[in-house]
Amino acid sequence: MPEIADIWNVLFLRDYNTRLVVISTLLLGCASGLMGGFLLLRKRSLMGDTLSHATLPGVGLAFMLAVALGGDGKSLPFLLAGAGLTGVLGCAAVLFIRNNSRIKDDTAMGIVLSVFFGAGVAILGMIQTMPEGSAAGLESFIYGKTASMVMVDFQILMAVTLSVLVCSLLLFKEFRLLCFDESFAAALGWPVKRLDVLLLGLVAAVTVAGLQSVGLILIIAFLITPAAAARFWTQRLDRMLLLSGLIGGASGWFGASLSALFPRLPAGAVIVLVATVGFLVSMFLGTERGVLLRWLLQARLQARVGSQHLLRALYEILEADALEGPLRIRPVPFRQIRGRRTWTDAELRKSIRGAYQHGFVEALERDEAIVLTERGLAEAAQVTRNHRLWEMYLIEYADVATSRVDRDADRVEHILGEQMVARLESKLQTYRSAGSLVPQSPHPIRPGD
Repeated sequence: MPEIADIWNVLFLRDYNTRLVVISTLLLGCASGLMGGFLLLRKRSLMGDTLSHATLPGVGLAFMLAVALGGDGKSLPFLLAGAGLTGVLGCAAVLFIRNNSRIKDDTAMGIVLSVFFGAGVAILGMIQTMPEGSAAGLESFIYGKTASMVMVDFQILMAVTLSVLVCSLLLFKEFRLLCFDESFAAALGWPVKRLDVLLLGLVAAVTVAGLQSVGLILIIAFLITPAAAARFWTQRLDRMLLLSGLIGGASGWFGASLSALFPRLPAGAVIVLVATVGFLVSMFLGTERGVLLRWLLQARLQARVGSQHLLRALYEILEADALEGPLRIRPVPFRQIRGRRTWTDAELRKSIRGAYQHGFVEALERDEAIVLTERGLAEAAQVTRNHRLWEMYLIEYADVATSRVDRDADRVEHILGEQMVARLESKLQTYRSAGSLVPQSPHPIRPGD
């Protein structure tokens, strides 16, 4: 376990190498998160994986060319230039296949990914047999070697991050329309193909810059995971991109710091695992699309639906009794309500408890009669009114049979807003002539139902 002094040094970046690595990975996380947001919305999450694997043959070819020219085959700028060249070729191959055939994006990316990666593995095998040098060290581009980052890596990441940030700010409107409606952008006369190439070029730059940090295999996770995590927190693109960059930067900073505290843990893998933890937290606790929020909303909706079903059943029973006189509140036996719908006893009791908590029914003992309160009667009339308004609309305008309309209305009535109810009222005014606030049911009502 690390000592307090080691934790203090890592947190405040007192060591030069730790400071360099942490800041570099933080910059990479911000750039990756920002570009990953656009990729996610473009439904091209696999593009980052394609780009990263397409860089491998470029690394091997650059090494062989440098050795053939008598230079240092392990020159980082030269290797990254080769990686960038084949990465761009991989992008161009995907776009060419997509634009000149009926093959979809995902299939084109899968083809390019496998072909380029296979070529890269073959080239690395050839390098193993070269007498002028060995492939020792080149595997760091596959798995990443964050601890070996130097000032040149920091400068490259700084330049890439600034380029990504500036282009995203200047072309935010264009990239947003490209992500959401490419056809509409083309119809407006925007240079869609050029924007697409520029966006993929920025992704390629981020991918190449991240090879030294997390490697070509894990860079895809660094591109997509922060963006996917941010998607659970907001519906707005600008906020999503900001959150994605922050999550990516925090993942890079925290992952590199953990790797510095525990030297046996590879930094690239730790960074990706930290990003995954952020994704899992966002997936469960996200305020917009989180699993827990959706579960709570679903449970609340089910409780409201059950309460509304109970109130409508009670109103219809009292309405059937009022055929020969005014509608009056009376105790309704549990079993009579139970026969109105396909309830189980447990479901009905749960709905009764919910209605009691809202003051719609009076307190009761197990299996006794249920009595509506004055407030409950008003709410029951409103629920029944909305149901019958929708029934009348379906019969009049959707040509739904009377025998089916009750079931169809039952699926929609619980989410009718006030504006929709007002529109239905404006279209269906005939029921007011009867002098009742609740439209007559299109189904025959028998006394005692």
